[in-house]
Amino acid sequence: MKARGAVLSKRSAHSAMVSDWKTLKVGERVEVLKHAHVIATGQVEEISTSGNVVWLERLGQGVTEEGKELFMKSDGVSLRRA
Repeated sequence: MKARGAVLSKRSAHSAMVSDWKTLKVGERVEVLKHAHVIATGQVEEISTSGNVVWLERLGQGVTEEGKELFMKSDGVSLRRA
């Protein structure tokens, strides 16, 4: 029998944190987290060549037509695939 936590389920493996933002693809759905709270959800629109900045097309309730937002690693946010 395997130890608890030794094997990730497909869901948790897919939703793992993205440490290298350059691995993201345009159109991929992600969640933006800060202090362990989801602060935004959206589709990747563009990634900087440095991999430190990502632009998202925001999704969800209350998002306006101009729902694009920029997120930077230096602001202390992290991304995970949704």
